[in-house]
Amino acid sequence: MKQFFLWLFASLVLVSCARVGSPVGGKKDSIPPKMLSSNIDTTRVNVPRDIKELRIYFDEYITLKDISKNLIISPPIQYTKIIPSSSGNKYLQIQWKDTLLANTTYNFNFGNSVVDLNESNALPYFNFAFSTGEKIDDLYISGTIADALGNQKNSEGKEKNLVVGLYQAKDSMNYRQKPYYITKADEDGYFELNYLTPGKYKIVGFDDENGNSIYDFGKESIAFQREDVNLEQNISGLKMKVYPSKKIFKYKEMTPSPGGLVMTFEGNPANVIIKRVGEKPANYKVSHKSRSDSARIWFDATTENIGATVSENLRFSYDTGSKQDTVSIFYKKPAKDEMALTMVDSKPAIESDFKLSSNYIINKIQPENWKLVADSIAQTFTANINELDSTKLIIKSNFVPGKKYQLTVPKNTVTSYYNKLGESIRFDFEITKPEDLGSFTAHLINPPAHKFWIQLLDDKNEPTYQKYISNQSEIKFVNLKPGSYKLRILVDNNDNGFWDSSDFSTETLAEDAYLFKKEGDKEVMTKINVRQMWEINENWDLNKEEQPKN
Repeated sequence: MKQFFLWLFASLVLVSCARVGSPVGGKKDSIPPKMLSSNIDTTRVNVPRDIKELRIYFDEYITLKDISKNLIISPPIQYTKIIPSSSGNKYLQIQWKDTLLANTTYNFNFGNSVVDLNESNALPYFNFAFSTGEKIDDLYISGTIADALGNQKNSEGKEKNLVVGLYQAKDSMNYRQKPYYITKADEDGYFELNYLTPGKYKIVGFDDENGNSIYDFGKESIAFQREDVNLEQNISGLKMKVYPSKKIFKYKEMTPSPGGLVMTFEGNPANVIIKRVGEKPANYKVSHKSRSDSARIWFDATTENIGATVSENLRFSYDTGSKQDTVSIFYKKPAKDEMALTMVDSKPAIESDFKLSSNYIINKIQPENWKLVADSIAQTFTANINELDSTKLIIKSNFVPGKKYQLTVPKNTVTSYYNKLGESIRFDFEITKPEDLGSFTAHLINPPAHKFWIQLLDDKNEPTYQKYISNQSEIKFVNLKPGSYKLRILVDNNDNGFWDSSDFSTETLAEDAYLFKKEGDKEVMTKINVRQMWEINENWDLNKEEQPKN
C-alpha cells in the first residue's frame, strides 16, 4: 500500500509538471508575455551577416496569432521556418536562408501576434531590431492612414489591411517588389516605420488585400506622394489617404442573360465596339454606357433558333481602341427569357416620379394604352423612356401625398429590340406623405472650385441621394426617407463628368474627395440622422480636410 501511494504521488507530480495550462481558481491572468533575452547580443550591433536565425525567449509560454498577417520584416527577409506554430513554447524562432546586408538595421515587427498561451494576452506592437553595422539606425516616420472614400472594407467585402512602405529613391523604381521598409497600420489607422536609415525614399501606402506586402497595380487602393521623402530627422503626424486605383483593362467573361449576352470587363472602358464573328446571330444590337464595366448584346434566340436544344458556339470581337480580341461562349437559351417590369420604389417621395425598371433595354412604349387610377378615377399622366438609362421608365402625374395609385401596363405595350412585355401587369403604389419625410441642408465653407457630387450614403457607403452641382455653398436635400446617412463630396477636378481614381503607374493622383466628420467624433464619418418632419443643418469647412499633395 505504501508503494502504491508513492507511485500515485509521483504520477501526479509528473502530470502537473508536464501540463501547460491555466491554473485552477485565482485571478485571471491579464499580463502579456515579457521578453527575457535573445540569441543576439544585447547591444544588437555588429551582428554577423551569415547568421540564419533569430531566437527570442519569454517569461511564459507563448503562441503566435495570425503571424503570417502580422509579421513584417524590414528590409525584407524570406523566412523559411517559424516556431511556435500552434502549440506553446517559451521562445520564438525564425529561420532564413538569406545573407544579411552589410551595415543595415533589420526590424522584426510582430504587431500583436505574440500572445500568452493561456489567456491570449498580446504583447502589443512588439518589435525586435538589430544591425549588421556598428549602430542601430533610429529614425522613424509616424502618422495615420485612412480610406479617402470612407470605405471600411475592400472590394471583396473584407476588412482593410492598410500598410505603409518606403522604397529607396532611385532613377529606376521597381514597385513590383516589397518595400525596403514596411509596417502595418493598427485598427485606428496609426502607423510607425522605425529603425530607419537616413536617405531619400518614396513613401507608399496601400490596402494589402492579398497579404503579399506588394502593391498590386490596378487592384489595390493606394496612397502616394509624388515628391521624395528626404529623411534626415524624425517625421511625425504624416496623414495619408488611400484612393481606389485605376484598373488595368481586362476582359473577364461573357455570360447568358435575358435577351442575349452580357460581356464584362475590368478597367471602365470609355467605349467598346462589339461585332459578331460568324453567322449567328444574324440580327443583334449592342448597348454600352461609357465607363461601364459591362456591355449587353441583344438578339432574339427564339426566332433565330439559337441554343434552343443544345449549346451553340457564339463568337464576338471587342475593340476598346487600345485592346482588341475575339472571345466565344457556348450559348444555351435561358429557360426564363421573358421581359419583366418591376417598381423601383413602391412608396415614391412627394414631388418625385414613379419609376419602373426592365430587365431588357426598352426602345418603344405605348402609354396611351396604359391606365393610371386613384380612388377608381382615371388620372392623367405621361410616360417616357429614361434618356440616360433605357432600361428605366419615368411616369409623371400630379401625384397627391398619401394617396394610393394603380398603374396597369397591358401586354405588348412595352417593346425591346427583340421582345415585348408578354403579360399585363398592375403596379400598386402610394405617394409618401410629407410628414413621413425629413430634409437636410449642407452649408459649405470654402466649397470646391470645380463641379462636384455631394452624396448622402447608406450603411454600405453607396449613394442613396446625390447631386452634381457647381459653385454652391448651400445644398438642400428635401423629402428624404428617415434613416442614418453619411455625407461625402467627390470633386470633378478635370470637368469630364466622371470621378477619376489614382493611377500610380503615371503618378496621377485621384480627384479630390471629402468626408464629413465632426470634431471629436470617433467614427470615420459622422452620421446624419434624418427624422420625420425634421430639418437638419450642418456647417462644413472643406479647408479643414487635407488633400493629397501634388
